[in-house]
Amino acid sequence: MTIQDLVGSYSIQGSNQEETDSVSYHGILTLSLDENNRIIAQWIIGDHLQNGTGFYKNHILVINFNYEGDDHKIYKGVAVYRCLNKDILDGFWSEKHGNPLYLGSEYCVRLQHSEFLH
Repeated sequence: MTIQDLVGSYSIQGSNQEETDSVSYHGILTLSLDENNRIIAQWIIGDHLQNGTGFYKNHILVINFNYEGDDHKIYKGVAVYRCLNKDILDGFWSEKHGNPLYLGSEYCVRLQHSEFLH
């Protein structure tokens, strides 16, 4: 599997950095490449937009992300995904100001083009 195989959009479900592992959000993750074959990531979760950049090696995708919170502060973190295949990413993440006792989690499944038409 190459980094080019990961380009596309994924449906995500995730849990925040807290004690429970229950799903606390759904959204869309879109992966593209820059001119240096580095990953450009964009998450849309509800009305929140998060952006990140990253790299891929040995079926592991690492993305440094940031977003502006409701308090207008910039929050930063890192997400790490195990690429089970080109259509499924299984990951965890941590935010600088999140609860250090827990990791967030995220499970991503590739959206097929026809799913956008419904």
